[in-house]
Amino acid sequence: MKISIEEIPADEPPEIIIRCHTIDEGIHKIINRIKTLEDMVIGYQGNQIHRVVPKDVYYFEAVDSKVFIYTKSEVYESKQKLYEFEELNNGFYLRTSKSVIMNLKKIKYVSPAFNGRFEACFDNGEKLIISRQYVSELKKRLQI
Repeated sequence: MKISIEEIPADEPPEIIIRCHTIDEGIHKIINRIKTLEDMVIGYQGNQIHRVVPKDVYYFEAVDSKVFIYTKSEVYESKQKLYEFEELNNGFYLRTSKSVIMNLKKIKYVSPAFNGRFEACFDNGEKLIISRQYVSELKKRLQI
């Protein structure tokens, strides 16, 4: 694969061009990674495509090979994989189970649950369980 970078004048908007023989899974992965690095994530509701600001996301959840984006009052489906949202890592996101990545800025409080797990309550009242293998990292990140 050849990579070319061209500097352009400051008054021109940046542009990414992908030249390929076929649009395969590898190309889709590259596109999804680029989208993840942007200031927005893409969410789908029916036939509508929405741009969601990452700081508005409460959590990402994988269910039956699909990934969902949860905001305060909306749920969007994503075409990206859950692990790709870990790469958003602006310090706000933490994987809290095999299927969930939470936005730590949206957590109102955490409390101990059964078997070493914790429960997180978001500022919208929604609650999720944090698996015990992720509790130590949560404590470290929340400084508790």
